[in-house]
Amino acid sequence: MIKREKIKDLLDTTVFNKEVTVMGWVRTFRNNQFIALNDGSCMGNIQIVVDFTNTPEELLKRITTGAALAVKGTIVESLGKGQKVDIKASSIEILGDSNAEQYPLQPKKHSLEFLREIAHLRFRTNTFNAVFKVRHALAFAIHQFYNERGFVYMHTPVVTASDAEGAGEMFKVTTLDFDNTPRTEDGKVDFSADFFGRATNLTVSGQLEGELAATAFGQIYTFGPTFRAENSNTTRHLAEFWMIEPEVAFADLEDNMQLAEDMMKYIINYALVNCKEEIAFLNDRLLDEEKQKPQQERSELTLIEKLNFCLANDFERLTYTEAIQILKHSKPNQKKQFKYLIDEWGADLQSEHERYLVEKHFKKPVILTDYPKDIKSFYMRMNEDGKTVAAMDVLFPGIGEMIGGSQREERLDKLTKRMEEMDIPQDELWWYLDTRRFGSVPHAGFGLGFERLVLFVTGMTNIRDVIAFPRFPKNADF
Repeated sequence: MIKREKIKDLLDTTVFNKEVTVMGWVRTFRNNQFIALNDGSCMGNIQIVVDFTNTPEELLKRITTGAALAVKGTIVESLGKGQKVDIKASSIEILGDSNAEQYPLQPKKHSLEFLREIAHLRFRTNTFNAVFKVRHALAFAIHQFYNERGFVYMHTPVVTASDAEGAGEMFKVTTLDFDNTPRTEDGKVDFSADFFGRATNLTVSGQLEGELAATAFGQIYTFGPTFRAENSNTTRHLAEFWMIEPEVAFADLEDNMQLAEDMMKYIINYALVNCKEEIAFLNDRLLDEEKQKPQQERSELTLIEKLNFCLANDFERLTYTEAIQILKHSKPNQKKQFKYLIDEWGADLQSEHERYLVEKHFKKPVILTDYPKDIKSFYMRMNEDGKTVAAMDVLFPGIGEMIGGSQREERLDKLTKRMEEMDIPQDELWWYLDTRRFGSVPHAGFGLGFERLVLFVTGMTNIRDVIAFPRFPKNADF
């Protein structure tokens, strides 16, 4: 292939009357003379000026929306409004035709619902160009943040025999023949005949394996796919999503909270600095969306203001018990406007409660700590009161829970007691308990759902729009 110039670089050039070659996809073709060409390097298009009187009619007919072109020409200062540079084409080659009548992305605004149906093509729109450029930047920033702090990046298994959450909602992995499944004498599936010789699942978390590594390296993080077989059709849940899970030895809940706050501020700032064009576009898109809503439902802050607001404010820290008191006496609770009313201590907080604390009461990100043990996982460290555990949730505006974590229970006797109480089989987690037998130390960690982070930073409202190929109930296309 001939070396091509990226459109992003040419749009900023100050060197004119130079011959260049560009390759990209046609966004629009006007008057048989002006092609808007995009190569994905940025949201902007470069205008190709066609000498249509000297271009074969057969070629002009093939320049349709979605067609892929290679254009050779001279870069010149633009005479038109809205662009600084044009390319005067000297030759145009069709790399790939696009049937104009069948191509679903026409030069008009499409609904997000429609674009979800053609997720394989939605990357070619400005909205999804911006969303996935931001997603890339956030992923890079996460690796950079932990690398700068000396963390070791661990790849934890996708296929596992353990259920870190004790939730039971997992996808089974098997090579057994469903039409002729081997059975034991009591009629149960005989997993000893399966590929791994035992029942296995897709992972819900890399945390337990991460803890093993943290007791050797001191501080590690994972960043990989996780799976939940929850039959949930909400705008905030996916069956397949990505998680960031740091684990730090010689750390307590306070250290954990600080790491989470430092990480969130670092990666939001990185996106603001490195994705100015994309975030400005998404900010404007959100403003247009807000205009369609009644005044009382509109956000108080623009997307950019919201992101800067999170950087400018220390995260509010309070206990679950303090939060329950605030919620119990809040207007929405007293006027029975909450869907789930808060009557007593021990209630599991819902998204509406979390968002009230963040958006209405404190008006800043919130870290809740010290939850009742009965609504949290077995591995969280028991507090001295015997009723609560050293857990934490980081709550963000528009999202609710962004991060969940805890100081881990490092005391073997306390951990095994909790496992007994919650019917967690100790024999299956013998390897996990070994970390408490051989040089146990205080340690802590958390999990950040990557798509929720992308949702927050882009201002999108449906989690299916921030992952390339969303997996949810009854949908596994592409």
